[in-house]
Amino acid sequence: MLTINFDRLELKKGDMVLDLGCGFGRHAFEVLRRGGQVVACDMALPELHEVRATYAAMAEVGDLKETAPAFTSVGDATRLPFQDKTFDRIIASEVLEHIFDDEEALRELFRVLKPQGILAITVPSYFPEKICWMLSDQYHAPAEVGGHVRIYKRRQLESKISDTGLVPIEFHRAHALHSPYWWLKCAVGTKNDQNRLVKAYLRFLTWDIVKQPALTRYAEKILQPLLGKSAIIYAQKTAAA
Repeated sequence: MLTINFDRLELKKGDMVLDLGCGFGRHAFEVLRRGGQVVACDMALPELHEVRATYAAMAEVGDLKETAPAFTSVGDATRLPFQDKTFDRIIASEVLEHIFDDEEALRELFRVLKPQGILAITVPSYFPEKICWMLSDQYHAPAEVGGHVRIYKRRQLESKISDTGLVPIEFHRAHALHSPYWWLKCAVGTKNDQNRLVKAYLRFLTWDIVKQPALTRYAEKILQPLLGKSAIIYAQKTAAA
């Protein structure tokens, strides 16, 4: 399940892409499928081990050449281990809300992005996220072990992006049908996966992701502006910068 719209990212074959906070690599794998080069970067070693295993599995079934430019790297968003102007495209999906010094992280992303490069940032949308915080302290805390440290409003995040020298160029939301699931989780306990309603809604989401029926695609499109769980901003580094 992708959060980034790769057409809006304008990814071209051969582009070098940083997937920051890659998790288990869903966006990194899509970069490879589209002919890009990717560095999947995260602070969590178990996730990076899973990414490397999936690289190998993709190569085994022929979805990826064994010589494909697919890499992993341990890295802190506020001190990225890459040279200036390394990447054509950067994806930072659901990362900034975990970082105390998000402005330093944005400056680092600006530094390693090439001129004319495009950055895609996703964070939890304000309204759905605010409800989660109201329903459960467990959902976003404790911050020192990976919880959410802030809720972004669109203009606030765009302002921080602009302050680094990047130019916001597009915005949309995604995953509207996922917001009620997280509200349910927060209401009954974020670790209570056995709750009847939570299990039923998870089955629905799994079915929807696999089948992608027209009715739910249309419903999500209508609900996206208000209920979209993720807010996505695309920004470009100008040639002058």
